[in-house]
Amino acid sequence: MRVLIVEDEARIARFLKKGLEEESYAVDVATDGSAALDWVAGASYDLILLDVMLPGLNGFEVCRILRQRGITTPILMLTARDEVDDRVTGLDAGADDYLPKPFAFKELLARLRALTRRTTAAATPETVLKLADLTLDTITHRARRGEREIELTAKEYALLEYLLRHAHRPLSRTLIRESIWGYDYYGASNVVDVYVRHLRQKLEAHGEPPLIHTVRGVGYKADEAE
Repeated sequence: MRVLIVEDEARIARFLKKGLEEESYAVDVATDGSAALDWVAGASYDLILLDVMLPGLNGFEVCRILRQRGITTPILMLTARDEVDDRVTGLDAGADDYLPKPFAFKELLARLRALTRRTTAAATPETVLKLADLTLDTITHRARRGEREIELTAKEYALLEYLLRHAHRPLSRTLIRESIWGYDYYGASNVVDVYVRHLRQKLEAHGEPPLIHTVRGVGYKADEAE
């Protein structure tokens, strides 16, 4: 899942980014309303966390503009303002939910899960992804190869889920890196190769046929044994 955080307070933005990344989300951060509109124009997001009090365009205006542009991405508004009129204004602007600060991080995660279920129920009723004898439960984050359970780190899980959601389709290293690690990732350039190697080792630990294949000149794809 890819999330855009729109928050001008650096401390809060760092806290949210770190926490969501630990929960296997890919996260980008915009620090003002105009930057948020630019991010959404250039990338596809599953969720948007939108603060109300922003420099320049405020959160209500950003939300209204996004909806006018036909962007249907679920928006959770974050604000220290907890007046009923403010909540009504946010919802009328097109927000899907409203969470006043301060909030418990576990409540934020619960709200995000609820928004995800609400928006994907019609299109993706299944919560378990399958490929050959591999299953991945997107609710519990448990992976199994046949009867064998596979332990995954947060990033390994995110990568495997992404590959399975796009099974049989070649995916470039750049697309994978930006989808899992975000546009602002400046770490090792071979991070995708490293994590694919880790996944392969775990998925094929008992000599099972490979399910992640290298596509020469492109990247990788998840598919049955070739």
